[in-house]
Parts: sequence; C-alpha cells; structure tokens
Amino acid sequence: MKHHNYGNEFYITTKQQELVAWARSNSMWPYPFGTACCGIELMSVMGPKYDLARFGAEVVRFSPKQADLLIVAGTITEKMAPVIKRIYDQMPEPKWVISMGACASSGGFYRAYHVVQGVDKLIPVDVYVPGCPPTPEAVIDGVMQLQSKIKETAKQKTVKEKDQA
Repeated sequence: MKHHNYGNEFYITTKQQELVAWARSNSMWPYPFGTACCGIELMSVMGPKYDLARFGAEVVRFSPKQADLLIVAGTITEKMAPVIKRIYDQMPEPKWVISMGACASSGGFYRAYHVVQGVDKLIPVDVYVPGCPPTPEAVIDGVMQLQSKIKETAKQKTVKEKDQA
C-alpha cells in the first residue's frame, strides 16, 4: 500500500486483491475442533493473557457455515474422520486449516489403527503448529504464518495477472 498526503486529504493506493487479502487475514473466524489437551491450550490462546483477538481471530464460530479457519487441535480418530471432513466441506471458500499439535499433525504417539496419522490425510492443511501440546506462543505464531500466507497468495495472483496481460 502506498500513502499519499495532499494537504488535508489522505489517500491510500493499493490493489483490490491485496486489500481483500489484508482484510481476510485480519478477520479470520475460527472453528475450533479441540479433542484433547491441545484443545485446552487453544482455549488459553483465546483468553485475555494471550488475546488472539489482537490478530483478528477472536470471533469463534461453532457453525462451519460461519467459519473460514478450522483449527484442528488434538487427536483425530477414525470415527471422527468423516465428521471433520464434513465440517471442512461445509465451510465457505476461502477457507484455511491449522493443524495444532503432534496428534493432529502426525498422529502423535498413537501408532494405532484407530488414530488418523495426520489430519492432512483427510483435508488440506495450511499451517502446522508443532508441540505436544504446543505453547500459546506457538499457536499465535501459526496464526501469524497463516496471515502472511494469505497476503502472499494475493500478491502472487496480482503478479500472475500482470504477467498474463
């Protein structure tokens, strides 16, 4: 974005895609899918000490049709797999996924038939947050990585369109 100051008037020039990406990255509506200890850590991130609201992700939704960010926090069993897939499918586009913790990302220490060995076997994941459970700071870092990814995707689309013209 470029800022221009002409006397008492103030203008900002930017590209529409980049403005929309900035707005989307700073107003994510998360759907928390907490199943284990990672769910408790996610609750602490939403609280006043860590205040995820600073990053525009405080409007937690418990309806997939109102959410654009799915945070998978905890162990996903084979019995839960169709449920999480259905939730993801019901979310409107654009949508993003954060896989929080070792169990959601890789099955954790559960090497058994009943545990999905990574939620990316079911749905696409944008950001992986490591830890068992991850610290609140790590979750905030994951949200910031996703914000950067959303903005960068818009810039890449702008460059591609410019090259095609």
